[in-house]
Amino acid sequence: MEQQTFEHQFEIEGIGLHSGQPSVLTFKPSEPDTGIVFARDGVRIPALFSNVSDTRNCTCLSKDGGTASTIEHLMSALYIAGVDNVLIECSNAELPILDGSAELLLKKMKQVGVKKQKAEKKFLKVLKPVSFEDEKGAFVRLNPRKEHGLHIRFEIDFPSPVVGYQLFDEDITEELFEKQIAPARTFCEKSQIDYLKSVGLIKGGSLENAVVLDGEKILNPGGFKVEKECVCHKVLDLIGDLYTSGYSMIADVEAFKSGHRHNNEVLKKLFESCENYEIL
Repeated sequence: MEQQTFEHQFEIEGIGLHSGQPSVLTFKPSEPDTGIVFARDGVRIPALFSNVSDTRNCTCLSKDGGTASTIEHLMSALYIAGVDNVLIECSNAELPILDGSAELLLKKMKQVGVKKQKAEKKFLKVLKPVSFEDEKGAFVRLNPRKEHGLHIRFEIDFPSPVVGYQLFDEDITEELFEKQIAPARTFCEKSQIDYLKSVGLIKGGSLENAVVLDGEKILNPGGFKVEKECVCHKVLDLIGDLYTSGYSMIADVEAFKSGHRHNNEVLKKLFESCENYEIL
């Protein structure tokens, strides 16, 4: 398989979920082996786990004074679109949230199309189990996989009666991602909104870009968009965060009540020893 980049330059614009500020992304095709790179105020920030500076409520990259935040949905769409190399110029530190999912991002990428490059695509194969677990028992575990590709088993258990326990246990394919994972929106409890606003977050949040849960009700007209939307959104975030490894991954992944912090920490543990993985 060859590496891929986009056919031509294009833009995506919207507002940032937390900042509420307008944000324009300009995607520029780039050379083989350059990877996914964000550019902000002249600073180039490779989308790598080692550049993750904050994992509270989103995944944020920082390098040399430059920042690109809330990258996880975009990274997930790039992963499934098979894009290895692209330069993404950001007009604002925070990426546009759009509808709170990856659906619009993926549709735009498919419209633009990708082109093959004269370089072999590289994969990261997990060789030994690696895990990160927090003090409350939430964890992410990367396990070896005999077959090619990525399998994710993700469990969540929320006190909200409209969510409760949900399980996702599937091979990640382009078709599954497009139908079930990409449309899954970010979500929160109504009771969380006042707190998040008090600490200066979700200034751009609305029912147009997030699912809001209120007891036994969903405040969004039409309710959920896909079955088990909440766990599917957690899978969306996980795929995007894992792509900050710099490679498409061959692994069986287990996750339980985990988030951006866990995803970043497990990659740090993975790369602690070259005995944990190989690059194919």
